Amino acid sequence: MEKIYATESDKCRLAKAKPSTVKFLLDYSKSLDIMEAKGLQFESNLN
Repeated sequence: MEKIYATESDKCRLAKAKPSTVKFLLDYSKSLDIMEAKGLQFESNLN
């Protein structure tokens, strides 16, 4: 097991996103409302 996880891999890179994409995702997550009723989840967008 040690031999499998001890080697470093260059395959993992961070994804780069535009500031406008990040702003859109944050605004969407703020406007998303999830309600639970009788074991069911309902999602609605407050915009």
